Amino acid sequence: MAAGDKVTAPGHVQFGDELLLGPGTPYRWRTLTGWEDLPALDSGSVPRSDAHGTYPGQLLAQARTIGLDDVIVRAPRGAIGATVRALNAATAISGDELPLVVWLDERGPLLVRARVLRRSVPVGKGYALGTVLGAAIQWEASDPRRYGLAELQVGARLPQPEPGLDWHLAPEGLSWPLDFGATGSTGGVTMTNEGDAPTAPTIEFRGPVERPSLTNISTGDAIEYDITLTPDDVLLVDTGAGTVTLNSSASRLYTATNRSTPEQAFTLAPGVTSLAYRAAPGSSDPRASVTLRYRSAYW
Repeated sequence: MAAGDKVTAPGHVQFGDELLLGPGTPYRWRTLTGWEDLPALDSGSVPRSDAHGTYPGQLLAQARTIGLDDVIVRAPRGAIGATVRALNAATAISGDELPLVVWLDERGPLLVRARVLRRSVPVGKGYALGTVLGAAIQWEASDPRRYGLAELQVGARLPQPEPGLDWHLAPEGLSWPLDFGATGSTGGVTMTNEGDAPTAPTIEFRGPVERPSLTNISTGDAIEYDITLTPDDVLLVDTGAGTVTLNSSASRLYTATNRSTPEQAFTLAPGVTSLAYRAAPGSSDPRASVTLRYRSAYW
């Protein structure tokens, strides 16, 4: 099932495949914390030894903590136990992060992957009547960025020349309109991150190609691998996880060349990014391709 497939209106919060909270559900909430806030930051700044202030260092975001407070659980008197049990099962202790999708307003839903840290279901006088007041759920997302639901995809092939005009047509020669042949490939690809945070794409190189590379034209950052791919080979680069695998199994991280940027540093900044797909001299098979998949990212 797709993440957030049950989210259909502002106010909906979905965790995992089954739990939906908000309008039209037994679980209503009043307060959401940690969602629109900046996550806590680790600062690399160090004090100046010869003046006031500090030398600015890198800022790195910590995990994002998200809370739903003042949750009201309502169900028929004979079904309150089953309703609470469903909530408990969906928020049980787990080491795995699951999709957490929140739709607040006209901007649409956003996604994080998180796991439950705390669940509170107070049992008071109204419980026997089918009402729980003041319940709460708290999640932690190890990646603090929020992402668009739509996974975007772009691709390119190695540069190919255009055939141009054929001057040897017989018997009548060239005729109007002129036929310049099929458009060649530039090896260029443009991506748009509509958010305000850098996002980490997954990159798929397909053969036949030798020493495939992808270069950010604006920054000069590149990833390049000293490997030869056959027509059936797929080299998958997960820049978020920092992994490079051949045909979904064997690690090929060691094939990165000296000019290659560390995978986790190869991110797409907010806005438009232009990339160039290239290979070793003489490697120009038109079947070779690169495909990038990513989501727009937001702080």
